[in-house]
Amino acid sequence: MNVNLKVKRFDPADSTGGSWWQEYNIDIHQDSTVLDALIHVREYEDTSLALRCACRASICGSCGMKVNGSAKLVCKTRIVGVSPNGEQITVEPMGNQPVIKDLVVSLDTFFNQVKRVEPYMQPDFIPDSGEYIASNESMENLLTAMNCIMCGCCVSDCTVLEVDDNFIGPAALAKAWRFVDDPRDSKKKDRLKDLNYEDGGIWDCTRCMQCVEVCPKGVNPMERIMELRDQAIEIGFTNTNGARHAEAVYGDVGHSGWLDELRLPIKTFGMFNFKELIKLIPIGIKSQLVGKRPPIFHKSIPGVENIRKIFERYKN
Repeated sequence: MNVNLKVKRFDPADSTGGSWWQEYNIDIHQDSTVLDALIHVREYEDTSLALRCACRASICGSCGMKVNGSAKLVCKTRIVGVSPNGEQITVEPMGNQPVIKDLVVSLDTFFNQVKRVEPYMQPDFIPDSGEYIASNESMENLLTAMNCIMCGCCVSDCTVLEVDDNFIGPAALAKAWRFVDDPRDSKKKDRLKDLNYEDGGIWDCTRCMQCVEVCPKGVNPMERIMELRDQAIEIGFTNTNGARHAEAVYGDVGHSGWLDELRLPIKTFGMFNFKELIKLIPIGIKSQLVGKRPPIFHKSIPGVENIRKIFERYKN
């Protein structure tokens, strides 16, 4: 099978400091992976191509790259899956992380984010003898998050990190959830407090689902973040913009069936938080000009009683 690879290159020794695209046409079996194709290029076409790989079995997580614009482990991404009809395959380094050379990125940012959640057990006591045994049920609950292989794919495609590098990131927050829900850890409240009030914490996720789409192990970081939010509210950490926003959305939809967007900012930031409310004035003006201003009088939608029934069932 003839494959056309379009690879994004970067050489730190290049005085211009820029990157460029380079194409390679190779013949390879259609059941081969993108990693197989890249190794073929490095060994037979261009020995200067830099890439990182190890286990070649989607266990180590070291071969994360962007393929056709989406983060993947190239060791498990087959050519036929991304180029069924011989389409060009683009390969570039993972996003939101500094590029060292070609397809190799530095994971320092990734691991620094993980360190922010103190990724280790903090029990109040250690048994005098034997082990602190967790129940099978609790360990099954943690299993999804424990499947994370620290590949960085979710961080690569996180849309929040593209605009705010202070966001702690989906991988670190999924790791935080793993310890928050572990019955052997005694710092649940402290962890939730730090994640709830810290700038860049659990409330900065926009629920774009990119981390869910690209995770090769089904960790579902966004779902873990949503659970952290729920637990933070349940434990009493409600005096944040994020918590107030969530409560306002829940209240509006549960009452009228849709959002009261005109009053939502006031419910979120508070009536006297003029600094934040003033920032929304340009958006309000633009909405008015294009006829998108929310109605002044918020009315319930037809059939709202059915939505209320759903909310009542959810409560129970």
